[in-house]
Amino acid sequence: MKKLKLNITRVLVAILVLTSFVACDEVGDTDPGGTSTESMAGDWYVQTLVNGVVVHDYALISTYNTAANDGKEFWIDDHGNVWDFKVKSPATVSSLSFAGSNLASSVDGYDVTVNITDGKVTKNDTKSSGGHTVDGISFKATFSDDDNPGTVYEIKGYKRTGFPEDEH
Repeated sequence: MKKLKLNITRVLVAILVLTSFVACDEVGDTDPGGTSTESMAGDWYVQTLVNGVVVHDYALISTYNTAANDGKEFWIDDHGNVWDFKVKSPATVSSLSFAGSNLASSVDGYDVTVNITDGKVTKNDTKSSGGHTVDGISFKATFSDDDNPGTVYEIKGYKRTGFPEDEH
C-alpha cells in the first residue's frame, strides 16, 4: 500500500513538473495589433447644430473600422441618437478626414441616404464637458428624408473619456 501511494505521488509530481514547462511556453507574438482606422475610431459625444443653434444636445455616436480594414472607409453609427443612420464613409486616415455623397443607410428597415462633408477628427485639441483635453470630431450632414430639404446639420463633439463628469 505504501508503495502504491509513493508511486501515485511520484506520478503526480512528474505531471506537475511537465505541465509547468508547457504552461510557460510562449507562442509567438500575442499582440493582435490595431485596425487601419483606429486613429479615427471611438465613441463620441456630439451636439447637432443648425445655423449655429444646438437642435440636439449631447448624444453618443461611434466610428469604427470596416471589415475590409483597408483604411479607405469607416463606419459612422449614431445608434438612433441623432437621425437613426449608420453609413460607411470614405476616409483619409493620413489627414484624419472623411466625406461622402449618397451614403446608404438601412437601420431596422429605415432607409435613408446621407451626404457628409467637412468630416475631420482632431487630436488632443478639444475640451470635454469635464474639462479634459481629448480628440474632437466634426462633420456636416444632410439627409434624404429631411422634412426641410437642404438643411445642413453640423455634428461636432469630443471623444468619450469614461470619466463620470463627461458622460451625458
